[in-house]
Amino acid sequence: MDQQWKCDVCGYVHTGEQPPDSCPVCGVDSEQFSAMASVTVQPKKAAAKAWRCSVCGYEHQGDSPPEACPVCSVESNLFDSIGSAEQDTGGGGGQGPLVIIGAGIAGITAAERARQSDPQMTIKLLSKESALPYYRLNLTRFLAGEVDEAELQMKSRAWLDEQRIEWIEGEATTIDRDHKVVTLQDGGELAYEALILAMGSHPFIPPLPGVQCGGVFSLRTLEDARQIIDQSKPGNRCVCIGGGLLGLEAAGALARRGLSVSVLEGYGWLLPRQLAEPAGRLLQGNLEGIGVTVHNHARAKELLGDGHVTGLLLEDGTELAADLVVIATGVRPNSYLARQSGLTVRSGVIVDDRMATSDPAVFAAGDVAEHGGTLYGIWPASFAQGEVAGVNAAGGSAEFTGIAPSNSLKVLETDIYSIGEVRSSDASYTVLEDQTDSTYLRLVTRDGVLVGANLLGHADLTNPIRDAIESGRHLAELPDLKSRLPRLFGG
Repeated sequence: MDQQWKCDVCGYVHTGEQPPDSCPVCGVDSEQFSAMASVTVQPKKAAAKAWRCSVCGYEHQGDSPPEACPVCSVESNLFDSIGSAEQDTGGGGGQGPLVIIGAGIAGITAAERARQSDPQMTIKLLSKESALPYYRLNLTRFLAGEVDEAELQMKSRAWLDEQRIEWIEGEATTIDRDHKVVTLQDGGELAYEALILAMGSHPFIPPLPGVQCGGVFSLRTLEDARQIIDQSKPGNRCVCIGGGLLGLEAAGALARRGLSVSVLEGYGWLLPRQLAEPAGRLLQGNLEGIGVTVHNHARAKELLGDGHVTGLLLEDGTELAADLVVIATGVRPNSYLARQSGLTVRSGVIVDDRMATSDPAVFAAGDVAEHGGTLYGIWPASFAQGEVAGVNAAGGSAEFTGIAPSNSLKVLETDIYSIGEVRSSDASYTVLEDQTDSTYLRLVTRDGVLVGANLLGHADLTNPIRDAIESGRHLAELPDLKSRLPRLFGG
């Protein structure tokens, strides 16, 4: 596998000897890319010719029969050619056809790697969306007007044709694993030898009264973004339910369009999973600086309106006027088909390191896959898992080795980085903090070893801090870091 580089801000993956000068998705420079090693691949085993002894039935693999049968000793001229036999690779086999359900980053990467592994196999890619594969990462930039629809496209029709990947628009309704057939909503059927489930996830919509009103949206697909834009008129009032990354990016995008925007965050500060409270408060100040109002400890109770939303009622009795509501309260894996077909499913479809499910002919990758008890839900993991599933479904050998637990975000032009353990749980931990009006830095050590960090506005420190944590180095072994942070270390 060629060297790969992950954009630490948006997750875009670049293949090449060096990272790109700038990220084609979010625009950050090469300094924000890190080497990615999450996949191990072995070349596909070549087919071997096979020969059968016509006397005793012994089978021999090789370019020619043996000089004599090792079982009954007859000469080579009594061996019959029985064609080629693909060596066992533990599932898939590369004999096609391969059907891939889902055309997001996991599905399209699986199709690309399968084609590279087997130039001859039949590959069919099934998509619920009419749009060709696009960068879902860029939907909030599209919402903000920073990129147009053409710039979202990830793969063109010409590329699909060149790769001989058959694009099918439709929705799978059942999987018959006994007969290896996928049935579509329109009654069509797709037979397969290997199947990859890459159906992604769907937005979680809380069961609030009034949630079916017009003007209430999630932001998961290109069509969602189009509809939100259609209703985003300057001066309109928008409430974003959810103060996570998607909710904040959507809020910032709509504020740029001239809407009056409020964000509801159920916790005491923004991004509580990634940020310590001081950093979350700084980020809130940045949002308020562009006109976004943040309501902490706020929970929606009911959406108001008759046919079209007019406002929200919060649990504390507060009413907020709204012409538009965007719900960003997380996602859930699209695991229904897998459950219905009898595959092993917990939160997501259970897979091993080969991305194989409980059926060796069926693989899963991306948001729908649960690997080692983890649902990643991030672009780099979906990309890597798609690679592994595609290689193995085509008869090769690849393994997914995991993604480092770090988050590097760029929220409304604010650089944020979180890695490792960012909170102390006992006396063995020490926390070092430094804060200015616009930046925040938090280093967490355990018995002197750097184990976690929170950075806001310190993009230049991302790489050295990540390297120090991943290598398990003691703080005393980091003189360069100390020299760059004299205030933090009392220098």
